[in-house]
Amino acid sequence: MVFGLESYIENHYARALILLFLVFVVLKISVFIIERIIVRFTKKTSTTIDDIILNKTSRPVTLLILILGIRLALGELPYFTSNIDSLMWKITYSIIIVITGYILFVILDQIIARGWKKFAIKTKSRVDESLISIFHSILNVTWVLIVFLYLLSSWGVQIGPFLAGLGIAGLAVALALQPTLSNIFSGISIVMDKTVRVGDLVYLDAETKGKILKIGLRSTRIQTFDNELIIIPNSKLADSMIQNVALPEPKSRAVVPFSVSYGNDIDKVKKIILKEIKILSNVEKDPEPVVRFVEMANSSLNFKAYYFVDSFENRFASIDEANTKIYNALNKNGISIPFPQMDVHVKKD
Repeated sequence: MVFGLESYIENHYARALILLFLVFVVLKISVFIIERIIVRFTKKTSTTIDDIILNKTSRPVTLLILILGIRLALGELPYFTSNIDSLMWKITYSIIIVITGYILFVILDQIIARGWKKFAIKTKSRVDESLISIFHSILNVTWVLIVFLYLLSSWGVQIGPFLAGLGIAGLAVALALQPTLSNIFSGISIVMDKTVRVGDLVYLDAETKGKILKIGLRSTRIQTFDNELIIIPNSKLADSMIQNVALPEPKSRAVVPFSVSYGNDIDKVKKIILKEIKILSNVEKDPEPVVRFVEMANSSLNFKAYYFVDSFENRFASIDEANTKIYNALNKNGISIPFPQMDVHVKKD
């Protein structure tokens, strides 16, 4: 019996419901007061980690309070033998372990992730950001294993022999999971080798190209230009020849070909087009843009404009802008643009 309620309420079920209500309300109010105090103390800080932790742990804490209330309320019912009561305590304790483990995981994960991101910002490296996703997966698996072993211990299972057997079986499991382990170590080596990073634009072949979304524990996700998702095992990615457009720096070169008709002044064409290229959006001044006369073709004089943009992400938009400005500038200055044609000469006898 709890709180001496049996002196005031004789009905077991009514007493259990009232006890459940009292425990839930009292603990919920206590948690609410503690949260307000924490929010007041952390309100002056610039970080949002406290808000994230409170938001993610609010429901688990409420569930934990409800479980405790239900367990205490069930103790007021007269139909539980000592064996059943012991079993109920073990079940309740197991649920509490799982919920508490989740709360601790959220706190630890947020603290480590936030600290890692700050370090990545200071070092100006996106490699650290890529490692966060891999570390998160490893931490997730490790934490689940720790909670599972603790649950076994709470139910009286001897962990020592279990770990010894697990170590022996680990050799067989390692052989069976060799492809998976290969992908895990390949993912870590890719990140540490700095060959690709989250956000980079990569070309694997003529058909496989896109932006790196996530480097996971087993595979890497690439978003194509058609907004489709390609999932590549890390081991295959590590063995592939990769063209990383974002390396060694985000600055990228754009090449825009164009043609004019025979009879036009080549120097005049270069001067007009170069002026237009220099006023493009996101164009880099170093190295300077250049226009080259590359070929005297069958029916046209062919040129190419070479220039750099500040980021590979702006290259396609810049090429579109360049084509528009080149076409308008040639028309404005009366420079004819050739098109495919065939001249037929009829000879009379």
